[in-house]
Amino acid sequence: MTPHESPTADVGFAGCSALITGGLGFIGSHVARRLVGLGARVTVVDSLIPEYGGNLQNISDIAGQLRINVSDVRDPHSFRSLLAGQDYLFNLAGQTSHQDSMDNPFTDLEINCTAQLSILEACRQYNPGIRIVFASTRQIYGRPDYLPVDERHPLRPVDVNGINKLAGENYHQLYQQVYDIPTCALRLTNTYGPAMRIKDARQTFLGIWIRRLLEDEPFEVWGGAQLRDFNYVDDVVDALLLAIRHPNAEGKVFNLGSPEVVSLTALAQQLVAAHGRGGFSIRDFPAERKKIDIGDYYSDYRALAALGWQPQVSLASGLTRTLAYFREHLEHYR
Repeated sequence: MTPHESPTADVGFAGCSALITGGLGFIGSHVARRLVGLGARVTVVDSLIPEYGGNLQNISDIAGQLRINVSDVRDPHSFRSLLAGQDYLFNLAGQTSHQDSMDNPFTDLEINCTAQLSILEACRQYNPGIRIVFASTRQIYGRPDYLPVDERHPLRPVDVNGINKLAGENYHQLYQQVYDIPTCALRLTNTYGPAMRIKDARQTFLGIWIRRLLEDEPFEVWGGAQLRDFNYVDDVVDALLLAIRHPNAEGKVFNLGSPEVVSLTALAQQLVAAHGRGGFSIRDFPAERKKIDIGDYYSDYRALAALGWQPQVSLASGLTRTLAYFREHLEHYR
């Protein structure tokens, strides 16, 4: 993976200690690589449960430069010992599948809600000065009343995942307000890039599109007219590193987003064009998925832009980079 430079976000991590939950997953591994490159002492925590995206291939190029702890964030005892001496906590572990949250709601509750409270309690007791950024989601808004969606929009999740992520976000805000633990939350939109999960659609539908395209199989676009915005993973890492250190981020939530808004059909066309071949079909949503689809969504991210963040990677460039990575490493992600 090529290095990414962001002078605004990359300042001040040399010599610091950082703990990353979900650190062998898609976004977490990119955060780890950036921090290692900046001279931080990095510990990644991941359960490596197959359904949740952890993959040792994601950090194969930096495995000797960080500490790996294979444990589950649902285990408060193992997490407690990992907090000692940590300056930063990038709290990225989570169950991301909307459909899985409906099929197995109590598992989603354990990971996205109960475990978050355990993490914060451990921080309160053993390292209350640690700075935390929590990966939240646009899903907590539900079906938008207006576009673009800003942080003042009503919160009406349409699935169990959204409800539990909202609770996790609220726990972080509460612990900042009551216990002065420096926390903030970023409401991620569709994140994509190298090392994303492509085995299935548990992280994003774009992953399964990419896998089928590289296997010379057509992929399905459900609906097709829905509007979405996307962030390349390097831009998301910029946002996480900026927010965890910025004093004006403490206790607040911020949308991520992009100035490029595309329909799913247009996205599929761009993806096929970037690959140079392939095809797709458009079909109606399956009935069980239609009930939890949010329709059109794209973000107003001006609040985070006021702190100095702007997405740098265009959709066309990001898709090209992502396809190039998976052409070389497809066998590790099928």
